[in-house]
Amino acid sequence: MSEQHTYRVIVRGVWDGLSEDSRARLLAEVDDHGLTAMTFSEEGSLTYDRALKHFSWRFTVVSDAADGDEMAAAIAEDRAASALAALGHGFRDLRSTVTDLDTMKINYKGGRR
Repeated sequence: MSEQHTYRVIVRGVWDGLSEDSRARLLAEVDDHGLTAMTFSEEGSLTYDRALKHFSWRFTVVSDAADGDEMAAAIAEDRAASALAALGHGFRDLRSTVTDLDTMKINYKGGRR
């Protein structure tokens, strides 16, 4: 078994061809999907605003390090696409930003004097 890394992935996309029912459901839940909903988790957290133009979905993905960022992005995009399709919401133009938490450098500041 190869080494596992934890990735934080932000999947962004554009709402597309939303039905009246989808628009109504999204607008009814918009307050639950604002800035305060921005957390990373395995199931992801969906954020969008009342304009219903763009959305983002934040995921935590654990994957083989050898597969790299590309695999983490593909997994997260698949999760987002599957969830949106299951909800019946139209979308397009998924793209991802990936951060490998296991290779991230942290600059600690010295103690205060």
